[in-house]
Amino acid sequence: MAPSRALYTSSRTAIRQLHPSTYQQRRCISAYGYEQAKCLAIDKLGEPKDVLRLHGHSISPPHGDLLTVRFLASPINPADINQIQGVYPTKPTFTKDLGTSEPIAVGGNEGVAEVIAKGGSVKGIEKGDWVIMKKQGFGTWRTHAQTTADNLMPIRNKEGLKVEQVGTVSVNPMTAYRMLKDFVDLKPGEWFIQNGANSGVGRAAIQLGKLWGYKSINVVRKRESGMEELKKDLKSLGADVVVTDEEVESKDFRDKIKELTNGGREPIRLGMNCVGGKLVNSMAKHLAPSSHMVTYGAMSKQPVSLPTGLLIFKNISFDGFWVSRWSNENPEQKEACVTEVLDMTREGKFRDVPMQPVKWEYETKQEELVDAVQGTLEGFRSGKGIFVFGKT
Repeated sequence: MAPSRALYTSSRTAIRQLHPSTYQQRRCISAYGYEQAKCLAIDKLGEPKDVLRLHGHSISPPHGDLLTVRFLASPINPADINQIQGVYPTKPTFTKDLGTSEPIAVGGNEGVAEVIAKGGSVKGIEKGDWVIMKKQGFGTWRTHAQTTADNLMPIRNKEGLKVEQVGTVSVNPMTAYRMLKDFVDLKPGEWFIQNGANSGVGRAAIQLGKLWGYKSINVVRKRESGMEELKKDLKSLGADVVVTDEEVESKDFRDKIKELTNGGREPIRLGMNCVGGKLVNSMAKHLAPSSHMVTYGAMSKQPVSLPTGLLIFKNISFDGFWVSRWSNENPEQKEACVTEVLDMTREGKFRDVPMQPVKWEYETKQEELVDAVQGTLEGFRSGKGIFVFGKT
């Protein structure tokens, strides 16, 4: 993948010399059609606050099979930060194509952009189309990029949608969708149990499950304040039951499960885990025989230990799911899923997660952007951080 091709021109220097104040206050537009772009990038792995830098570069007019896109919205996902830290299975894509002497990598893996120019050989994507990235590793924390059509998935119908909704559709909703569909053939009226229920994936699973007739037990971390408001919020999405991790690990939770599932006649056939640790086993022991516990995250950084009794006597399967691999292997299914979820969103059947927009203008300072990324690591948050691009 070649995200963009950076070229610095003498015209940029000339504009700075002729109109220094204008250059500082407004975005520079080259007389030769070059886009002046900015990206949040790293030249080494580490903590976001230590390694992220705002880098400016130029993008030449597209030709041949190249397209130039302007980003509209790019979320800040936990996996993006793990990638920067160097603790994620895939590493950032480093390149010298952005006008640097040493390789740099642009952060972010998810987002939506608008096509603003294209070369003469490009087919199937038009100027003005919204596009999302087909695969992980593109680098979406940037104002502009240049790439080829095979890296992009066009959004065929953007009517009635916000950029924030489209920019966050390809990770969390896809993860929830595939876990609910691909491991167990759940029937209407059957149950699933999940931890991290207030996460983006958890909220998506609640809504999709409700639409498909499944019942859900949703586990959240106990908190000193806002607990009742959180339960009310999740139930408004369609959650049948909301409990804390402490309740799940208590001795009397088995009786509660028996009461909820009509004496066990309504089986819990699927578990979904993004936390790890002993909580997973506390959930798994309530699964029906031959059920599946699917792990897609490890927020507690504690391992999942496999209880031999559940493996041998109840035939419980412990599985892993990674949406990036699934997306790479199933591009056509991904496009169909994205289209379906966006149709639900347009119809008001699927609500996007609460968000904390971070406005990114051409004049926005590096410190503001880096603080937004670093802040994702800190405690309870009222919403997902997402860069929303203005006049860039």
